[in-house]
Amino acid sequence: MAKMKLIDYNHFLLCVFFVLKLTAQEQPPIEVFSATDYEAETQNWSVAQSKDRNIYVANNKGLLEYNGAYWKLYESPNETIMRSVSVIDNLIYSGSNNDFGYWQKNDFGILFYSSLSEALEIEFVEEESFWNILSVEDYILFQSLRRIYIYNKLDGTYSTIESQSIIYKMFEVDESIYFQKTNEGIYKIENGDAKLVSDNPIVAYNRLVNIYKTNDGLLVETENEGFYVLSNNGISKWNITANNVLSEVSVFRSIQLRDGSFVLGTRSDGILHLTDDGKLDYKIDVIHGLSNNTVHAVFEDEDSNIWLALENGINCINIKSPFTTYKDEDGKLGTVHTSTVFNDVLYLGTNQGLFYKPLNSDGEFALLSGIQESVWNLVVFDDVLFCGHDTGTSIVSGREAKKIKGIDHGTWDIKAIPGNPNWLLQGNYNGLYVIENQNGNWVLRNRIEGFDLSSRFYELYNNHIFISHEYKGVFKLEVDKDFKKALKIEKIPAVDKELHSSIVKYKDKLLFGCKKGVFTYQDEYNKFVKDSVLSTLFKSNEYTSGKLINTPLTNTLWAFSKYSLNYLSPGKLSDVPKINSISLSQSLPRGLTGYENITHIDKERYLIGTSTGYTMVDLERLPKKNYNVVLNTIVKSKFNAPPDTVNKLEKGFFENSESDVLFNFSVAEFDKYIDTEYQYKLEGMYPEWSDWSTDAHTLFKNLSFGDYVFKLRARVGNRVTENTASYEFSIDRPWFLTNVMIGIYVILVLLFSLFMHNVYTRYYRKQREVLLKESQRELELKELENKQQLMRFNNDKLRQDIESKNRELGISTMSLIKKNEFLNSIKKELLSTEDSKSIKQVVKIIDRNLNNNDDWHVFEEAFNNADKDFLKKIKSLHPELTSNDLRLCTYLRLNLSSKEIAPLLNISSRSVEVKRYRLRKKMNLKHESSLTDYILEI
Repeated sequence: MAKMKLIDYNHFLLCVFFVLKLTAQEQPPIEVFSATDYEAETQNWSVAQSKDRNIYVANNKGLLEYNGAYWKLYESPNETIMRSVSVIDNLIYSGSNNDFGYWQKNDFGILFYSSLSEALEIEFVEEESFWNILSVEDYILFQSLRRIYIYNKLDGTYSTIESQSIIYKMFEVDESIYFQKTNEGIYKIENGDAKLVSDNPIVAYNRLVNIYKTNDGLLVETENEGFYVLSNNGISKWNITANNVLSEVSVFRSIQLRDGSFVLGTRSDGILHLTDDGKLDYKIDVIHGLSNNTVHAVFEDEDSNIWLALENGINCINIKSPFTTYKDEDGKLGTVHTSTVFNDVLYLGTNQGLFYKPLNSDGEFALLSGIQESVWNLVVFDDVLFCGHDTGTSIVSGREAKKIKGIDHGTWDIKAIPGNPNWLLQGNYNGLYVIENQNGNWVLRNRIEGFDLSSRFYELYNNHIFISHEYKGVFKLEVDKDFKKALKIEKIPAVDKELHSSIVKYKDKLLFGCKKGVFTYQDEYNKFVKDSVLSTLFKSNEYTSGKLINTPLTNTLWAFSKYSLNYLSPGKLSDVPKINSISLSQSLPRGLTGYENITHIDKERYLIGTSTGYTMVDLERLPKKNYNVVLNTIVKSKFNAPPDTVNKLEKGFFENSESDVLFNFSVAEFDKYIDTEYQYKLEGMYPEWSDWSTDAHTLFKNLSFGDYVFKLRARVGNRVTENTASYEFSIDRPWFLTNVMIGIYVILVLLFSLFMHNVYTRYYRKQREVLLKESQRELELKELENKQQLMRFNNDKLRQDIESKNRELGISTMSLIKKNEFLNSIKKELLSTEDSKSIKQVVKIIDRNLNNNDDWHVFEEAFNNADKDFLKKIKSLHPELTSNDLRLCTYLRLNLSSKEIAPLLNISSRSVEVKRYRLRKKMNLKHESSLTDYILEI
């Protein structure tokens, strides 16, 4: 009894350990499809894959097809539950209640069903459902619970194997068919008949899950008792370490993978993965990401993905994916900032402290006592693990941490000082510190004076310390030989505020990473110069952070972007480095921007810290295969009419009203953490490639008539598909642009042209007549204008003559005035001298010249030439005027002043005024009227 209790206790501890182990394991990606995704019933029974890589699932509602982009349901022809599906050659065979047959894809890309059971005129027993379909040579076998139908593909005949007891399952092993009759044993089909292989109670009374080929015979798996080896020597238990676990679960379906390992699907515990020698590798259930724990079918596709048909949903497990994730379900870890492997222990530094567990174990992470704050850095020097955290620096030893005294500000990073193996340089919140190894104990040596900026990113390069500050730029420090004081602080020109930037030393270069690219420091010029090759680590349209990470053990430089993880690695055949890119799906967990981190674990495995745990990437598992993009269906449609699927294998000829064309396409790729994007162009309208998009369809609306070629390509991760799918089609012209209508248009144009010719002929004839009349009238008017022009010329000539005469009159008048003034002046001078007879004689001569009527006559003639009507008019108005009055009027007509008139009349200015007064009286002018104005107005 005590022994039995001890066994039970040990078994209990084993189960507890197993549960704990699986709780903390790293999980491969799991793609979960619910009934909402595939729009059918929740319950699924079988999975198969066709040569074009599409996945087919038997669902309660019918056949599901998945092409990597979307699901399509083909309802069961007889509206019953579909239990089985199998792809044989190019046909998809399915079995349901009282029916089995095959599906075939037509030229339109749509499956259509043909019932074999109807063609063979089979009479089924009541409620006969088909649970398995297998193919061997030229035969296809359909298994129900009471019969196995053997269909000959060559001659189209069939035979049956009857059973009184239930035929639980049928198995194909090494091109032979085995099946189990419950309570009877295992049978083998030979020459169309059932031959008993073993009736051992173990295989007779235990339901079998599967049968596999081994070197010793057959490996038989039962639902509840695990594995047995069936050979010529009898049957024995397969002695494996997983037997204790298998005794606790009920296995419903299982398969052996290509690598020899096993996947067991259970009734209520998800799946178990066993190695080829029977060791339990891992378990995946609802806790670890499955949508349901009841597995109805397990299937391995061409890419080694594991498909599960579940009681509720469909799952795809990417067990060969380069990515595995550790998800912090309970929020215990927090955001991972840094990680390292030390003494075969994996350490994670997070915002909640320092956690650890043995490397490659599935145990739980434990929190290291003493560090329960944000951890920024883990680094190993001389077999000592240093931890930089929010309050300083600690030395980690086993499960304990000892803080270095004197450092009260957070430590960003720790680096070795060349030439000083006992010194380490720290970048802290408030500057730079130096710690020293004194007899095996690390203590604070000093803080470097003169520099107090936060030093998250820094490097020692060419006897200087370079510090990159996100908000202030890059600083170059020259320190004394004891690393105690900053002698010179210089800001590197042309580098200013760069958010999420970083500085790192890679090989013999100092690199600065930012949004503009990667820059290399040129010491001779004291500046950073952009490196065109290294800058390809960042794509401007995918930039998130300029943080560069150097993993010295593998000599690899890493950079993160929005859609990819890029790294620079040494060339395998030369010294030329190679830039590689790993596609990062949007569904992958991400870390905090600017705090990205990656650590080399072992071989080609790297750990990437995220906000919910971490992701492991194995470079050896990166996909290197190429994919093909497929045009699935092409649908044309027109207004107020149902859409019509077209033959995608022939050139399409569409009516003009069918101007809306929908293209559905896909790539049969099922990795959860690899995104598939599509790019297309429509030659004839859009000659340029479209932007990359995850949409697996595109619709062109209201296309005009003409010829088109639709071209499509895809990008899986960062690899463009090998092929470019295309489809050529034409859209007819509208009815009003057909050849017949164009001919009618030509005839109408000709008739209209003839009609318009006649109309225009009559019109222009009338126009000519009108023009002739108008021309004649214009000639007459022109002649009249010429006469008027001649008259104007004559008038202008007369006017010029008058002006000339006026000028002559003015000149003569002025001459007379000047002459008389001159003579009067001489006369005055002479009269002022002594009286003599000779002088008097001269005065008389002057007087005769002053009163010379000849001057007046000359003036009068000139005046009449200039103003011939004036004297007549004034004489007619005032007949009483004397010749002297008329003479005064002429001078006033010339607008001469009294002073100017006096010499002309040989009188004084006073006398002129008197004469003016007398003239006014003769003319009867009013006192206020101006004599000169009156004469000028005549």
